[in-house]
Amino acid sequence: MSLLHQEEMDDAARGEELTRGTSHVVIATMVAALVVSFAIAIYVITNQKPPFATGQITAVWVHPQHTETSGIDASGAPMPKESVDQIMVFATVRLHNQTDHPIVLGNATTNVALADGIHSSYAANKGDYDRIFVAYPNLAVPHLKPLSTIDTTIGPGQTVEGTFFSAFKMTQQQWNARKGLDFTFNFRYQPPLVAAPHVPIIEQ
Repeated sequence: MSLLHQEEMDDAARGEELTRGTSHVVIATMVAALVVSFAIAIYVITNQKPPFATGQITAVWVHPQHTETSGIDASGAPMPKESVDQIMVFATVRLHNQTDHPIVLGNATTNVALADGIHSSYAANKGDYDRIFVAYPNLAVPHLKPLSTIDTTIGPGQTVEGTFFSAFKMTQQQWNARKGLDFTFNFRYQPPLVAAPHVPIIEQ
């Protein structure tokens, strides 16, 4: 065998070894990248915190109210009649604290999406909720346990449930043309909690 032929064989062998070594490096790099990606995914999943609270709307009733003034003022003198159209929205909610510390509900709003944007109305307080049934004795909405939507503390792992109402100055036609309905619960030092109803809206 000539010296030149021997050198060619040696170069070929070194090339095969270099190629084999390079493929091992590529495979090792890919495996390492997969391991790191898997470790990052596990870290992210295990360190994700659940929402601080959950809110479930369990029932919604809507009552359109058309009111006309008598046309007589307090002294008995005639005055122009006025008419007011309102939509009263009653909702029962279940709020659950998922943290290990108390959370405080500051207020709640009912939000109706109309063609011109979102219309929001604060929930009436607990006393006004009870008084609305006195003012309108023929109100065909269940008079359930009211939810205090102002400064209500929910303990760790606890659940509160109750009903509240909001009123909107709008006609039945405007209400029927709505594009959406949801409720916002504002807690102190926490982001707002928005809950949409997944139950039929009962109109009374």
